[in-house]
Amino acid sequence: MDLSKKTAENVEFMIEAIKEKLKVLNFGAIKPAHFDEEMYEELHDIYELVMKKNSFSPNEMQAIAEELGNLRKQA
Repeated sequence: MDLSKKTAENVEFMIEAIKEKLKVLNFGAIKPAHFDEEMYEELHDIYELVMKKNSFSPNEMQAIAEELGNLRKQA
């Protein structure tokens, strides 16, 4: 997968990978459709951070969830 391209498919891939890696139940409300390509770089940064680490403290998971919430499209 070429994550250097800003596509909806890449956004979906990164969101699903983050959710899988963190294995947190409250991430169920976060769906790829909530994000668009405008926030792609920020989302990619979060994705890379999550993929580099093997474990996360509760505070780190909370911070990641909050940051993903901040990146969501405004209704």
